[in-house]
Parts: sequence; C-alpha cells; structure tokens
Amino acid sequence: MKALDVSQTVLKAESQGLNFFYGWAQALHGLSLPVYDRCVTALIGPSGCGKTTYLRCFNRMHDLYPGNRYEGAVILYPDRVNIVGPEVDPIEVRMRIGMVFQKPNPFPKSIYENVAYGMRIRGLSSKADLDLVVERALHEAALWGEVKDRLQASAMNLSGGQQQRLCIARALATSPELLLFDEPTSALDPTATARIEELVTELKQKVAIVIVTHNMQQAARVSDHTAFMYEGRLVEFDRTEKMFTNPSVKLTEDYVTGRFG
Repeated sequence: MKALDVSQTVLKAESQGLNFFYGWAQALHGLSLPVYDRCVTALIGPSGCGKTTYLRCFNRMHDLYPGNRYEGAVILYPDRVNIVGPEVDPIEVRMRIGMVFQKPNPFPKSIYENVAYGMRIRGLSSKADLDLVVERALHEAALWGEVKDRLQASAMNLSGGQQQRLCIARALATSPELLLFDEPTSALDPTATARIEELVTELKQKVAIVIVTHNMQQAARVSDHTAFMYEGRLVEFDRTEKMFTNPSVKLTEDYVTGRFG
C-alpha cells in the first residue's frame, strides 16, 4: 500500500491492521488508514471491494449480525479508545459517530421526532433543550428554512433530497465527532446531489467525514484525501488531487481512469 507522503492535520481516527470477518469469510485485510479531523476522506474502489464493510466498522454496525468479528483496531482520538474493542459499548460508539446511508431512511415519525430521537435515547427530556437541538441540527443540515413551519408533519412527506438532509440532521443532533456517508447521493437527482455535496463541504468545517462513493467526479469535488481499495485491501492513500492526477500505483491509475471497475 502506498502511504501519504506528507504530514497532515490532526488525526481524528485511524484503523490499525484492521481485519474483518463475516463468519469465516475475511472481507478486510490489514487496513491501516488515517482519518483527519475537519477533512473529507473518500473511499473509492469497485463494487465488492470492502468500502462499505470498512465504513461500518467505525460505528459497529456489524455487531447487529451474529458471527461477525474484528481483528486489529480502530482508534478514535483524542481519547485513543479502540472502538472495535469488545469492552466498548457499540451504542455509545454510534452516538459519537453518525452515519448516513445510501437511501434516505427517515423514521415514520414527525420531522421533529426524527431529529430528536438520538437525544431522547441519551436521556434528554426537556422540551426546551430538545427544541434547541432540533433547530441547530436542521440549520446545520440546511433544512430548517424548508421545514420550520411543519416540524410536526410526517418525515415521509418530504422529497428524497429533503429526507436525506433530514437523516443528516438526525446524525448531527448528537454532535458526532465523525460522520460516515455511504453513497449518500446515489438515489438522488442532480439537484439534490449538489445540495448534499455543498452540505458535506460545509460540515467538514466542524467534523471529520468519511464518504463512500462510486462517483469519481464526486470524490474529486468533495474530498481532501482519497483511499483506493481493492479486494478488501488498501492499495493507495493520498491527497485527492494527487490521487486523481498522479497516482503512485498503476492499479489506482487504471481505476480512476476507467480502465476497470
């Protein structure tokens, strides 16, 4: 694996020799990859290369299914906790690390309750405090102006792009330290896609972001660093501009220029 050749900003997280197994089938092989604070890291690679599997290690989504296991570590800074360690509560991990999925998945509740959900789980019950959290998160997700007069309306009545921004607001409500995006625009039209990309650029001023995308142009537009994965392994990681203009590994060049994938 070709490593980044220059020093970077503050680390927010990193995987260290991470292996992941679905039962006996190994899906990730020794991934060591940094995630820098207040930057966007894009994960690219052909379908089935392990991008989403890797992403879901960060918030312990694999724990929801029996037989899955981790080896190695995913370290979250500054407290240096190994978030895939068996002693770490996955619920607390998911409060610290938010995730937005490929297709919008709002709960069949009101717009307000979708955003308030995470804080209610944390025990926040004061309406005044919840009101502040909901408004802040909707502002950060660039949705407040569109829904402020119908917070009690069903989230299911929003457009696809609005639903995805609502899911982003829901993730932001718990003030996460890291945001994970798994192909967040693949189900959206070009206008809604542009809104989400603009939002990602704004959000990185406050939080570290990791995004899985099959869209090379999107990776080039929104990310600061890019990791190219192939067959469950990390092939190359560098600044996005260099990855797309002068990659160090021939396999990376072949992928970003469309020779396969």
